[in-house]
Amino acid sequence: MTTTSTASARDRILIFDTTLRDGEQCPGATMTFDEKLAVAELLDTMGVDIIEAGFPIASNGDFEAVSEIARRTKRATIAGLARAIPADIARAGEAVRHAKRARIHTFVSTSPIHLAHQMRKSQDEVVEIILKTVAQARDLVEDVEWSAMDATRTPLDYLCRCVEAAIKAGATTINLPDTVGYATPSEYRDMFANVRARVPNADKAVFSVHCHNDLGLAIANSLAGIEGGARQVECTINGIGERAGNAALEEIVMALRTRADVLPYETGVESTMLTRASKLVSHATNFPVQFNKAIVGRNAFAHESGIHQDGMLKNAETYEIMTPASVGLTKTSLVMGKHSGRAAFRSKLEDLGLHLSDNQFQDAFDRFKALADRKKHVYDEDIEALVDENLATAHDRIRLVSLSVIAGTRGPQRATLRIADETGTRIEEADGNGPVDAVFNAISALVPHQAQLELYQVHAVTGGTDAQAEVSVRLRDGERSVTARGADPDTLVASAKAYLSALNKLSAHSVRVHAQHAAAE
Repeated sequence: MTTTSTASARDRILIFDTTLRDGEQCPGATMTFDEKLAVAELLDTMGVDIIEAGFPIASNGDFEAVSEIARRTKRATIAGLARAIPADIARAGEAVRHAKRARIHTFVSTSPIHLAHQMRKSQDEVVEIILKTVAQARDLVEDVEWSAMDATRTPLDYLCRCVEAAIKAGATTINLPDTVGYATPSEYRDMFANVRARVPNADKAVFSVHCHNDLGLAIANSLAGIEGGARQVECTINGIGERAGNAALEEIVMALRTRADVLPYETGVESTMLTRASKLVSHATNFPVQFNKAIVGRNAFAHESGIHQDGMLKNAETYEIMTPASVGLTKTSLVMGKHSGRAAFRSKLEDLGLHLSDNQFQDAFDRFKALADRKKHVYDEDIEALVDENLATAHDRIRLVSLSVIAGTRGPQRATLRIADETGTRIEEADGNGPVDAVFNAISALVPHQAQLELYQVHAVTGGTDAQAEVSVRLRDGERSVTARGADPDTLVASAKAYLSALNKLSAHSVRVHAQHAAAE
């Protein structure tokens, strides 16, 4: 591998973000329509080359989101995913047709285990499917991506045959994914090198990597694939995705930027927007970012060891290979308080990259003033938390009105909770094995449901005893899993908000499903 580091020698790596498609398949990570639009807008602004906006055939909601993102996006190519089925491809073509740059991404399994147990097709039959469906997609758009699902467990000879057929039929991008996170870096690099060397028309397509993190090798494999000749990387913000997730966009971007001495490649992504993108996706999906997550985790630039702190004070480069500013991380600000007015608050939102409508701004400002009355100092993280909660709960049907809790060593713990919905307000008292259990029991009495609590997690938004608590709750109802958050200086109030928000998400999903079934009848 060359170690040339001059700008003229750098190959451009296309960043294909699939947060809105593969990322949303992470259990509990479903986003609302407005959240998807906000994520897509930020991805476009930060310079992502291709945004996989969804799986249009999956639901009317997915189709509508892809269509609207296609209409709104200014720079990025918008891709819609489709199985190698004519109806899927037609639906994807319809969804992306308004995009300035449209792509259909179609896929089919190629490994022996998938052909035998999932496809139930012969190798020859699958090649015919590839030829027909890729040609159909190419008739609809000029930019067609074809993926060999489970490529890393596919015999090389057959994989080459499939790739040749896809390019012959009109595919402009060839994706060879490590679908189950099985490959090692050397295997993945060699697969790309061999396919590109053996397929006669390989030079007519861009090759792409798509790596899952089941063995913790998604980033290493993605970089190895680039070394093997791939020039597109498929990834997600925060590495979210099915099972153990995907390669993280922020890690790919910063690895290429930081190790330019041995990785002579560049991307078009503005790295200073990575932290904001991470926070936006975390709040949209209600998936907290682990503290020690590379690049965007809370501890990514924290140093506790005495030796490390001594080195940092003398020269930051002793223990930091990149600066916090390079990924958009700024120090906590204390300039906001109860005397701050609308103009100052709006300016602060702009500094934080938060853009709200007039109604959203007023709601956020009202919440800020209420928070400022309760906290001595309002930090940037506090403002981000209240704005994100405001956006997430704007359309909630069930809302918390008031909560009081009796707790302590003598027990029993008791919660009195009042909620409001379209029918009016209702109140309930309930005991529990602890104050949180009492709160959740009161909610269950007011909003009967069968959902099971899978996750309850609390962390402080900032330091200090008056810090806001941010609570994450995950509920499962049958096959449906949703995650929601609530923030408040009172941990029990934050818990109630999070639980109610999750129930609202389950309720909204049920309404959409019933509407789709009714429309189909």
